[in-house]
Amino acid sequence: MKIAEVEVVQLRIADPNISLFDGSYDICVVVVRTDTGIVGIGETESLPSAVRAIIDGPTSHSHARALRDVLIGQDPREPEALWAEMYRATDFIGRRGLVMHAIGGVDLALWDIKGQAEGKPVSELLGQAHHERIPVYGTIYPMERTIDAVRAQLADARSLNLQAFKFCADPWWMEDLSHTAKLLGAARDEAGPEARIIIDAALSYGSVDEGLRLIPVLKEADIWFLEAPLPLDDVEGHARMAGNGIPLGVGDLGLTHVREFVEMMDVGLADICQPDISCVGGLTGVRQIAEAARERGKPVIPHGYKTSILVAANAHFLAAQPEAEVIMEYSLSRSPLRWETTAEALPVEPDGTVIVPRRPGLGVTLNEETVERYRWPQP
Repeated sequence: MKIAEVEVVQLRIADPNISLFDGSYDICVVVVRTDTGIVGIGETESLPSAVRAIIDGPTSHSHARALRDVLIGQDPREPEALWAEMYRATDFIGRRGLVMHAIGGVDLALWDIKGQAEGKPVSELLGQAHHERIPVYGTIYPMERTIDAVRAQLADARSLNLQAFKFCADPWWMEDLSHTAKLLGAARDEAGPEARIIIDAALSYGSVDEGLRLIPVLKEADIWFLEAPLPLDDVEGHARMAGNGIPLGVGDLGLTHVREFVEMMDVGLADICQPDISCVGGLTGVRQIAEAARERGKPVIPHGYKTSILVAANAHFLAAQPEAEVIMEYSLSRSPLRWETTAEALPVEPDGTVIVPRRPGLGVTLNEETVERYRWPQP
C-alpha cells in the first residue's frame, strides 16, 4: 500500500460568528488517499491556507520540504515512522507551531488508514483499550450576561445529556467581578453541587495580578480548574498563579511540542496538560506528551473545539490511556460545520459519555454533501 495523494480541504461558512474565537466556522481537513482505495481523514485547528502551503509546497530545500513530497509513495501503515520523517524534513522551518499543526492533521489521517487496513479501531492500535466510553464536558461559549440566560444555557446543555460544563471567560468578566460571581453562582446552582464546572480564561485578562483577582470568585463557585490562565509565554506568571487553590490547565492556546509541556509542568507548575491533538503532531505527538505527564503524575485532558473528526481522535486516544479517570471536551459551537462535517454525530449518551467508535480507523467519514456545500474557495 502506498500514499497516492494528500489533499487539504478547507470548509468555511459565511456567518457573523466567524469573528468569534471559534475555529468551527473555518475547518481544515486533511485527506490522505492510497493506491488501494483506502482514504484517511484528519483535521487541524489552524489557519487552513498556511497548512495547505506546508503540505503542498513547493519544497525549498532538503530540510524545508513540503509534506506532500515526503509522503507520496510511502507506506501509510507506519504513522510513527512517517511522523519522524516529516519532523526531520521540516526541521529548518518547523519543530514547533504551524508545521506541527500540519503534521498533526496528516498523522490523524495516517492512523485512520492504518486502522482501516488492519480492521481495527485506532484505540486498539494505540495499545490496550481501557475505556469503551469517555466522559465529556460541554463547552458553552460565549457566556450570556444575565442570570436567567446563563441558567438557560446550562439547561440546554443538560438536555444534551451533559453532566460537566465549561464556560469561556470574556474581558467583560473583569469589569464587574461581583456580577461575574453572580453569573457563576447561577451556573453552579443550575448545574448542581456535584457537577464539574471549568473556566477557560481565554486571555480575558493579561497579567498575573489581574488573574489572581478572579481566583476568589472561582473558588466561591467551586470551579474544578482554570484553563488558559495566562498567555503561554508567561511561564513564570503561571508559576505565580499556581498553588492558589484552583488547578491550572495549560496548552490549548498554542503549545505544540512535548518539550513545551515539560517546561510548563516543571517551571510553570501546571497541574493539567491540555494539548490539542490536531496541533501537537496528532496521535503520535500527543502520546509523547501523555508519557511526560504520566511521569509527573499530571492528567491529560485534551482540547477539542472542532468537528467530530477531533472528537473521535480524542476518544480513541483517551480510550487507550490506563488512568482510571479520563474526560474530554465536547464543543457546543453553533457552527453547522461542527455537527455536519462527518456523517457520524457521536452524540453524548444518557450517562454523559461519548462511545468510542468501534469501526476500523477513526470511525468517522466525511459528509460529502457538507464538503460540496462549504468547500472554500468554491470551484
